[in-house]
Amino acid sequence: MSLDFINIHTHKKTAGKNVFSIENKYPNSQNFSHAFSIGIHPWFINKNNIDEELHIIENKIIHENCYAIGECGLDKLIEIDFKLQKEVFIKQIQVSEKHQKPLIIHCVKAFQEIIEIKKELKPKQTWIVHGFNKNFQIADNFIKNNILLSFGEAIIKNEKLQKVVAEISIDNLFLETDDSEVDIEKIYQKTSIIKHIEIEELQQKIKKNFKKIFNT
Repeated sequence: MSLDFINIHTHKKTAGKNVFSIENKYPNSQNFSHAFSIGIHPWFINKNNIDEELHIIENKIIHENCYAIGECGLDKLIEIDFKLQKEVFIKQIQVSEKHQKPLIIHCVKAFQEIIEIKKELKPKQTWIVHGFNKNFQIADNFIKNNILLSFGEAIIKNEKLQKVVAEISIDNLFLETDDSEVDIEKIYQKTSIIKHIEIEELQQKIKKNFKKIFNT
């Protein structure tokens, strides 16, 4: 396993030999030959398939290549009933706890609800909000509630987000490509500039975060 560049969340296969990526998978995905996470994305919730999909997740989570549950979470900009989204999210939190796997979270305009659920359920597994692109106040609130943040392509051009990355500790962050075409190396390069550290030091710190949370 190469840990030179860790891509915590991607929807694409990574060609680079020095990149370790966690590919996002769904219950209906076919190829599980690489490191993956698996979950029911709020966009694709179908109330008629929930039990079947949770059963698939339970089977796949014991696969040696499964590193996390997700992406799963809450999204207030979609038409799917928010109460149903919460129910499906909580069921996946329970799977995460049962199998001791971290949770990769999709969160759109539901920051407070995510924190409230975490306070209520008191999970032991690490939660990571992927694709974070909000302000420092929201970032700080997540971190104070022991929720880590993953940053993607947005930090390359979004100056407000760059300031957020500059403010928070590297201990609380990961980097990702999500569904973008940008290489993870470019996101590392930009982050090292924002944090005023050498890229090798950034690699070591994120590798430390990864090993701590994923027990590798």
